[in-house]
Amino acid sequence: MTGFLDHLLNGLALGAVYALVALGFVVIFKASGVLNFAHGSLLLLGGYLTAVLHDDLGFAGALAAAVLVTGLVAGAMDRLLLRGGDRDPRAAHVQTIVTIGVDIVLVTDLARRIGGDLLTLGDPWGDSVTEIGPVTVADSRLAAIAVSAVVIGAVFALFRYTAWGLSLRASSEDLEAAALMGVRLNRVRMLAWCLAGALAALAAVFLAAFPAPGLERTTGQIALKAFPAAILGGMASPPGALAGSLLIGLTEALVAGYQSELHVLGEGFGDVAPYAVMVLVLLVRPTGLFGGKGAVRV
Repeated sequence: MTGFLDHLLNGLALGAVYALVALGFVVIFKASGVLNFAHGSLLLLGGYLTAVLHDDLGFAGALAAAVLVTGLVAGAMDRLLLRGGDRDPRAAHVQTIVTIGVDIVLVTDLARRIGGDLLTLGDPWGDSVTEIGPVTVADSRLAAIAVSAVVIGAVFALFRYTAWGLSLRASSEDLEAAALMGVRLNRVRMLAWCLAGALAALAAVFLAAFPAPGLERTTGQIALKAFPAAILGGMASPPGALAGSLLIGLTEALVAGYQSELHVLGEGFGDVAPYAVMVLVLLVRPTGLFGGKGAVRV
């Protein structure tokens, strides 16, 4: 029972961090119709900036700078490289392909800078642990759950109660009607990209914290595990991204924890379990857990 509770807490912590990344996928898709395959490189950029700045600025200052710079880089990427027209599906497809090229460029440069090193981000939790009854859990995991809950709550409040959130929801429902009502589509879109970049930079801190060994050049690939979470919930559904992320995090932690009992599925099945869950769910719900049926004119 103790082992199960330990895996459960780890799964919740992973799911909370994946939710930060998955929300980035979703908010960009809602704003621009683009699947941002450069999201992992933005995450790596945020982690790298935190790692190289924390000696001079302290952890809080380095994290704030990394979140700001990564958000601005994401916004500049949209403004300078992806502004190829409106939400026409053909333009979105081309822009999605462009993000693959951007990802290759960013990852190549950051991998060159990081090399074979493991970078520490200077987080205040270190390798300390807390005992909760019979369960011992890393403080970084508890911090991940707490910080993610606050940030995700703030993002949902942003969607619900601000003019930008209203504009984003309106433009995702009917782009032309939103434009006619005076919604500044370019600004809504760029701010969505900035928000997604900032969330990715924040997620990097917890993905590189103990019990992970630190930030390495492959850390950005972890963002790909949040992609099934966004698909599971429905690419245009922020609540779906949260639900899908928790499901993916719990699945990964439980499968890894009970790997010996699941040896028939092969070694390292925990790495592919998120994608297996995605396939199984999409077989039953092709639009995702929270995805709606699209209107079809006949």
